[in-house]
Amino acid sequence: MARHGAAAEPILYILLMVFSPFQPHRPWEKRRRFRHIPVRTLVPNLITLLALCAGLTAIPLSAEGKLEWAVAAIVFAAALDFIDGRVARLLKGTSRFGAELDSLADFVNFGVAPAVMLYFWNLQRLGHAGWIAAMVLAICACLRLARFNVMAEDPNRPPWAANFFVGMPAPAGAITALLPIYLYFLGVPRFFFVAPVTFIYTLAIAFLMVSRLPVFSGKRVGKRVAPEMVLPVFVLVVLFFALLIAYPWPVLTIGTITYLASLPFGYFSYRNYERRDAATAAGARTPAGAPTAAALEPPPAAGHTPAEHPADPERPARLN
Repeated sequence: MARHGAAAEPILYILLMVFSPFQPHRPWEKRRRFRHIPVRTLVPNLITLLALCAGLTAIPLSAEGKLEWAVAAIVFAAALDFIDGRVARLLKGTSRFGAELDSLADFVNFGVAPAVMLYFWNLQRLGHAGWIAAMVLAICACLRLARFNVMAEDPNRPPWAANFFVGMPAPAGAITALLPIYLYFLGVPRFFFVAPVTFIYTLAIAFLMVSRLPVFSGKRVGKRVAPEMVLPVFVLVVLFFALLIAYPWPVLTIGTITYLASLPFGYFSYRNYERRDAATAAGARTPAGAPTAAALEPPPAAGHTPAEHPADPERPARLN
């Protein structure tokens, strides 16, 4: 009898644990499925991946000495990076995944690829110093993107701060950092001092990316176009791309120099906004019943009224 009881204990235990207190598996219940992802959220990510492919392709092209195609790949990646965020907002397909993917792609496209291109082009003549300059450019681009992700979640930023970047953005930093290559294709010979100048210029662009310099963001540009300006905008866009394809090196050189020259205007505009906010805050802190400067002035003596006009020696006394 004891033997039968001992044999029945495992069976009883199994029967009692059919529905355990931990997540029971009931075959008659339907398994929970993830909801389908809308296609509109995939389109911006596909554009970002295309930009990443272009940036990665620029690295072997520069190693093979095909700098023209490498620069074209970086410019193409910058153009795709310019539109992927706007397409996401237009289609209402923004997501946290897309934001992180965009940052990682920008680090490769506008940090690693331009640094490698500059190193293979001329910085390698400086040995270890040239590689250090290339590394600093890539690292500063990474730090710039990390700071951008953190500041985008700051709830205390004023609304007008969306008009500015803090530091030179990574795509603009990549395009401007390649200026020595543009000048080389314009016919500027590579003298012995070109490598040191490229070294200093690369470090300067890296510093601008991690600096606190306010730079126009351009995010508010292009949202609305007046009806009478639609056709001129079409013509200007087509003209720009036609000039870029026909004369790439003059267009890129002029555009880079113009962009660098416009950086002080962004700084002054940002300071004007800050002064307006400071004046508004100072006016808001003034109590409603506080006496003004005019109220603090002593009252005029009895029988004396303030002169309507200041004393003028050329005017008759009765008029004064």
